[in-house]
This record gives sequence, C-alpha cells and structure tokens, in this order.
Amino acid sequence: MNALPDGGRSLGGPTPATARLAVLGLSHEANTFSPGRIDADRLAALTRRGPEIIREHMGANTIVAGYLDAAERGGVDLVPLIFASTTPSGPFTPDAFDAYVDEMCHLLELHGPWDGVLLALHGAAVAAHVDDADGEILRRVRDQVGNVPVGVTLDLHANVSARMVAHSDVLITFRTNPHVDARDRGRDVAELVIRAARGESRPTTALTQVPAAIDILRQHTTEEPMASLTSQAAQLVDTDPRVLGASVAEGFPYADVEEMGLSVVVVTEDDLALAKQLADDLAREVWSRRAELIGTAPSPAEAVRAADDARVGPVLLLDVGDNVGGGSPGDSVVLLREIQDQGVAGALSIVQDPDAAGACHAAGLGAHIVLDIGGRAIAETGPPLRVAGVVRALHDGPFEDTGRTHAGQRAFDTGPTALVAYDDDCLVIVTSRPEIPSGLAQPRVLGVEPTERRIIIGKGVQSPLAGYADIVTEVIRVDTPGVTAANLHHLKHRNRRVPLFPYETIEEYA
Repeated sequence: MNALPDGGRSLGGPTPATARLAVLGLSHEANTFSPGRIDADRLAALTRRGPEIIREHMGANTIVAGYLDAAERGGVDLVPLIFASTTPSGPFTPDAFDAYVDEMCHLLELHGPWDGVLLALHGAAVAAHVDDADGEILRRVRDQVGNVPVGVTLDLHANVSARMVAHSDVLITFRTNPHVDARDRGRDVAELVIRAARGESRPTTALTQVPAAIDILRQHTTEEPMASLTSQAAQLVDTDPRVLGASVAEGFPYADVEEMGLSVVVVTEDDLALAKQLADDLAREVWSRRAELIGTAPSPAEAVRAADDARVGPVLLLDVGDNVGGGSPGDSVVLLREIQDQGVAGALSIVQDPDAAGACHAAGLGAHIVLDIGGRAIAETGPPLRVAGVVRALHDGPFEDTGRTHAGQRAFDTGPTALVAYDDDCLVIVTSRPEIPSGLAQPRVLGVEPTERRIIIGKGVQSPLAGYADIVTEVIRVDTPGVTAANLHHLKHRNRRVPLFPYETIEEYA
C-alpha cells in the first residue's frame, strides 16, 4: 500500500482507468433539546486529517472502514481528507460548523480534481444557524466538485431531507439498531460510487418522507415493527437487480427540525420513476404499521424492583431519558437514587461528572471519599447523589474497544475517570466526558468484570446492546426523565412537520 503524494492511499493494483476518490465527513447527531454545544475547540480535538483517518479506521467496523474495503477490492485511489465523529450532544456553534465545512471544501479544491466523493455523515446534524446541517454539507460539496458521483452513508437515525438526496447520487442508511452494519453499508455506497465513476452505472435516488415519528422504545431492528420493515428494504436490493439500495430511516425525534421523522430512500439503476414507486410502496407499508411505533416502559421504581427480583443477573437497566447516544449529558442519577433508596446491592453505573472525577484523582487510589455525583445538567434528572465510598481505580480516559460496539466505534476517550465503590457492593464509574456505553471495554479497563454485576445501568436505549446483549440475562428499558424521554409528547417541538403522527391524528395518507 503506497502513499500518494497528496496523502492518499493506493488501495490495490493499478488499472487502466483507476478512479480517484475523496473521503471526508462529519458525523454528529444533534439533540436540540440538550444544553450542550459542539464548539470549535471540541470539534478540533475530534478532527482527523489525511493518514490519521486511515490509521483510525483500518480494520474497524465504521463507515470509513467500509470505504477502505471497497477501494481495496476495486483498485481505486482513495484520498482521505478530513473526518470528525462526535458523541451526540447539542448542535454545533456557528463558528465551529462554518470553519469545518470551509476546510472540507478547501481540501477538495486543493487536492482535486476527483472522479468521485465518499462522505461519511450522520443525517441528524444540526448547527445553531443551519437546521439541515448534513444537507448543507452535501450542497457545499456538490458546488465544489461539480458533476462527479457523490455517495453518502448515513446513520439509521437520519432525518433525511430532500436537499441531502438532491446533492448526492447514492444515499444509503444503516439497517441495524444497534448499529453493527456501518462497515457493510459504507462498502455498499463506495462500490456503487466506484462503478458510477467508471461509467458502469448511473444511480438514481428517490425519497419519500412518512408523516410519522417512531419513539425510541420501538427502534430496535430485531423487534417489530422495524425488523420487518428493514427486512423488506433489504429484500428489494437482494431480489431486484434494478435496485441498488433501499433504506428505511427511523429519523431522530430529538432534533427539532422540519425533516424529523421516518423516511424511505430507494436507489435504482437509471430509473427515477421506479425508485419513487418503490419508495412510495415501502412508505405505505411503514404507515400501515404506525400503531406499533409507540411503546411503553416501566417507571424507575418498577424497573429497579424487577431487576432486584431477578434470580440471575446481570440485568441491564437502560436509562432512556439520559441516553448518551441520543445527546443526553449522561449525568442523570435518577436510577442510582432509586437503587440507593431501595437498598439494592451489586449495581454498576457510569455517570459523567468531571468535578467528581477530578476529586477522585486528587484524593488518589484507595482514598475514602464523599462525593456529590451527577444530576447537574438538567434539573429533572438531579439533584446530585451523595455517596461515601472508596476510590478503586483511576484512568486517564483514552481506551480502545476491539469488540462488538455500536457503529463499529473503536477509539474512546472519557477524560480523567475513576471507579468508586460504595454502599452494598455498588460501583459507579465517574467520567469527565460522556461516551456512548456501547462496549465492554469501558468497565474492564477499570478492572470491573460486568458479567459479575447483578445490575448494570446503561445510559442508552439500543446502543449499549451492541456490547452488553450477550452477557445480560434481561434488558429493561426504563421511562426516566431527560432530554431523550421515551414519551414523544414530552418534547416541545417548534419546527417539525405538521401533521405528524403521533402528535396529530391523520385520517388519510396519500
């Protein structure tokens, strides 16, 4: 594998007509109800350029890894330019977003011309001044590169907009939640773009937005209704050679934007009418299942009692309202307080609290310490919980998870982190930064074996299942308060489409 003069990688042998493709992206899931923001300093810390992108994604299970696979197979020159992936939180600040997109376009101009472009986006990004941030990125990229094939891989939670489709040639979302097929879908997109770049294919894409939102409790793709709906999309690709891609995007209800909601995208071989017909047909099937889009969950008190009554553990309690993967701050102590009040033993939780983590590092390993943990970011998930315990482990924050993780993420960094033991064999990991609890490496780097815990609290809904599903005996999603509340009616949207099920009654869907 030889380095190209401009920082690319030749991933395969030379061909008479080797295509040269740019790889770049910005993956952010923005919760507009969250108090957090991604500013320029935070975005800069997460940004990788050139060969750094190859090193971070080679052998991982990410979108970019899928692009690398396709380039290797197709014998094309892949030029990594810039990429950043954030932990979900609030929107980008204007200066952070504008500076990043300006650099994307500058790098495209500097290292061009191109035979094709591969973008790794999320589909639910929002900036404080741009609601459809992903659509704006695609528009700017299209303006820069002109009439060459542009492919984009999106998260299953994408709020897909007409602008995203208009400025891309190939658009495909994940099929799984938790997201364990990012690499596969990235490979699909790259292979189609390579064929288009070589003049072997002419993809056409159609979007149908469904006037419905799905609550977070019904979004697991091994459960109905999404199991059947995503399967139908996959069958279109597998059984009809005219269909190059088909996606049922769940949407992201915590982004208060016009595009919020379910949508269907179909990519065909040079047949826009067919793409639209198939997208409409699948959208009607989604609409026919709308009653199944709404779920229920037990209260914190009910969930903790059920977990404590379980004969065999560990039981995974999913803190829906403080879902880090949905942009929550990760500092709720609602379930921890319930465990303390009920006198439950053997629990493990992770709470984002830089002050508590710093106090543990200052006190030192083995210190006896009294802490007020979490419960500061949002009033309804506090107040802080006071615990008296012992500092059992300290960690600087960066770690790698080579196991099964949500979206294939491998590199994590929670900042200064500590493990505190308190009460009846209860353990809490306090971190300086929130991270999606998607794999088992996070507790293990601190010396905690999660299989030995009675109860594990995961601040997520689907994403923790990527790593934890195989080791727990039961999963209980809990109706906790927060900016990722399960009940969609708790969210005060101002910009969404109207009418939209379940907020309004819709008698007929055309």
